[in-house]
Amino acid sequence: MDVKTMYLPTIEAVKDAAERLKDVAVKTPLSPNLNYSKAFKSNIYFKREDLQLVRSYKIRGAFNKISSLSPEDLQNGIVCASAGNHAQGVALSCKLKKIKGTIYMPTPTPVQKIEQVKMFGEEYTDIVLQGDTYDDAYNAAISECKRLNKTFIHPFNDEKVIEGQATIGLEILEQANFPVDYVFIPVGGGGLASGLSTVFKHLSPETKIIGVEPLGAPSMSESIKKQSLVELASIENFVDGAAVKKVGALTFPICDRNLDGMITVHEGKICQVILDLYNRDAVVVEPAGALSIAALHKFEDEIAGKNVVCVVSGSNNDITRTPEIKERALLYGNLKHYFIVKFPQRAGALREFVVDILGPTDDITHFEYTKKTNRVNGAAVVGVELRSPDDLHPLMTRMKKHNFFGDYLNDKPELFQFLV
Repeated sequence: MDVKTMYLPTIEAVKDAAERLKDVAVKTPLSPNLNYSKAFKSNIYFKREDLQLVRSYKIRGAFNKISSLSPEDLQNGIVCASAGNHAQGVALSCKLKKIKGTIYMPTPTPVQKIEQVKMFGEEYTDIVLQGDTYDDAYNAAISECKRLNKTFIHPFNDEKVIEGQATIGLEILEQANFPVDYVFIPVGGGGLASGLSTVFKHLSPETKIIGVEPLGAPSMSESIKKQSLVELASIENFVDGAAVKKVGALTFPICDRNLDGMITVHEGKICQVILDLYNRDAVVVEPAGALSIAALHKFEDEIAGKNVVCVVSGSNNDITRTPEIKERALLYGNLKHYFIVKFPQRAGALREFVVDILGPTDDITHFEYTKKTNRVNGAAVVGVELRSPDDLHPLMTRMKKHNFFGDYLNDKPELFQFLV
C-alpha cells in the first residue's frame, strides 16, 4: 500500500480518544517487575492492562468507536462478534452509552465468558450463540448488520478502534520517567500494535517496538514476510486472544511500516510464563496477556541494561484451563513424556517398573492399561513427569535394557493428539 494513501492514526486523534476514555478506561499502572528485571539484567516494566474493569485493553477501542457513531447509528443499534475480551468491552460500552447491542458468540463459548458479557452489558446487550467457530458467529453478525442497517464494531480493523488502543502508548510515555528502549506488544489482529507503534514513532522514535504472536497463529508475521495480506489456512486456537487467521487490511501496513521486529513464541513457553507470573508475582494473565513477556528470552542479549516495557493485555483466563496450561508448559520444558510400555504378563511387573526403571524423582502422571490373557506382554500408555530434562535419556535406557520399552509418543503427533 502506498504510504501516502494508507491510514495512519494521528496524535491529535489519539489524544481525542484519550479524552473520551478518561472516565471509562483505567489509567493502568506501569509497574516494575523485580523477578524479570533480575532474570534479564534489565529494567522490565509491565503495562498492566489486565487491571481494566473488563480485564483487558479492549474497552479502549470499543468505547472510542461507539462514541464516534452518529445518533442515528446509535439508535439503530450495534453488533459485534467475539468470544472474549472484545465482547466484554462492547457490552460495557453499550451499558455506559445506554444503547442496544447484539453480541454474537460461537456456541461452544464457555459459560463463564457468556456470564461476564451479560454482567457488563446488563439489559443493554443481547447475546446470540451462533455456529461452532468464531467465523460462524462473525458471518451471522455481519448478516444482521446488513439486514437491519446496524453498525458492526470490529475488534481491530477500524480506525477508531485503533486510535482507542493507541491511548496505551500515550499513557506509557506519560508514566515513564525514563527513556523507553523497547516495547513488546502482543499481536492478534493488529489493532493494539498499529495504534501504539504509531504513537511511539511520533513521540519516541528511538524506541524499538517488537510485535509478538503465538507460534500457531503467525498471520502478521507471514503477511510482513510476504509483503501482502495473508490468510492462514488453519491456526492453533490456544492463545484465543491473539489467534486470527487474517490480520486487518488497515493494521497490516501500519505494522509493516512501524514494527522493528515481528516474532512468534511457542505456546508452551507462554504457558510457563502464565504459571511463573501466578506463582512468583500473584499475577493472573490469559495466554495473550503473557505473549509480550514470553518473548523476552529471544532478546536476552539485546535488552541487557535497557528499559523494557511489556504490555500485559488481559487476564480473562478460565481456571478450568489450568491443567492444560501446566501440561503444555511441562511438554515445552521437556519434563513430561508419554510412552507405550510393554509390561510382561506376570505378577510383580508393575512393581519392577516402579522400583527398577523409574528414577528416584520420576513421577507417573498418566497410566492406561488393560491386562491381556492371551499375550506375553501387555501394552500400557504411561505418562512420566521428570525433575530435569537430563533424566529422559537414562529412563529410556533402563526401559530398553529391561525390555519395557514399546514406543515414545511425544514425537508422534498423530497419536499424541489423543493424549494432550
